[in-house]
Amino acid sequence: MTFEQILSDIHNKKYAPIYFLMGDEPYFIDVISDTIEEEVLDETEKAFNQIVVYGRDVDIDTIATHAKSFSMMGGYMVVIVKEAQDVKNIEDFEKYLDVIPPTTILVFDYKYKKLDKRRTFTKKVEKMGVVFESKKLYDRDIPGWIQSYLAQNGYSITPKATQMLTDFLGTDLHKVRNELDKLIIAMPKTKKIDDADVERNIGISKDFNMFELQNAIGRRDVVKANQIVNYFGDNPKENPLLVAAISLYGYFTKVLKVHYASDPSQNALAAAIGVAPYFVRDYQQAARNFSIADCVKCIAVLREFDLKSKGYNIGDTSPKDLYREMIFKLLH
Repeated sequence: MTFEQILSDIHNKKYAPIYFLMGDEPYFIDVISDTIEEEVLDETEKAFNQIVVYGRDVDIDTIATHAKSFSMMGGYMVVIVKEAQDVKNIEDFEKYLDVIPPTTILVFDYKYKKLDKRRTFTKKVEKMGVVFESKKLYDRDIPGWIQSYLAQNGYSITPKATQMLTDFLGTDLHKVRNELDKLIIAMPKTKKIDDADVERNIGISKDFNMFELQNAIGRRDVVKANQIVNYFGDNPKENPLLVAAISLYGYFTKVLKVHYASDPSQNALAAAIGVAPYFVRDYQQAARNFSIADCVKCIAVLREFDLKSKGYNIGDTSPKDLYREMIFKLLH
């Protein structure tokens, strides 16, 4: 079952007796678990029929004792095991699966690990209920996720504002959602969220950000690129050199893909380099300004500054000077 299907069933009061939520992305696990915790029982029922424990504090026998309990006043008994990856020998819980009453909803939040789907325990849990693997999103997936999350809440956002948030927030979905919720609270649904709204409510400069730096480099706009890195150098905590080097490494990798693309159409290029079609023209311009050899040279420069951002062979050079040196080497 997909994340959306699981949530839809919970909202419609269609519950599984057991949910084993596992994988590398904690956000989806937390949302499903929190939704069960918040929606299955009302506040009065929760006091008697909802138990939340943590993996480091319990063993499988304790979990089984809670899970085998019958609810008071009818209804469901909800047992949630948070940080279930800390439970020792969790697959030994298999011996208790057949004795859990049908009124129990048992949830395991098994983060950063996965069960072997070939094992008997996993197959039995999957047959009884839900085994959900929560996978990390790649950088290229974040813009679509941002747009989807806002759309579910009745909002829309411009491509530039989406990319600003993506560049600034990265792939930590909890962090991304928190910032999007700020926009949802602050903005009317009738207003399409743009870069000025992001600057005002999130604190990302609409003129001095990674999106604008990439575009300035792609246009070989030396003045604008230096203005931006001077701003970054003056605010190194908010704009670490390591993040910039990694982001620009990804940028030039995409420009290389434009050079090697067999289909130069807008939609094909968008799919090949993992960006919205709206941005393809910018990458095509960068490919005209940076040959394949230029891109390879720039990637080598960014590897150098990846090391320098970690303190390798920099002496007492300031972040601002490192930024200036990096931009000089990229553009000359």
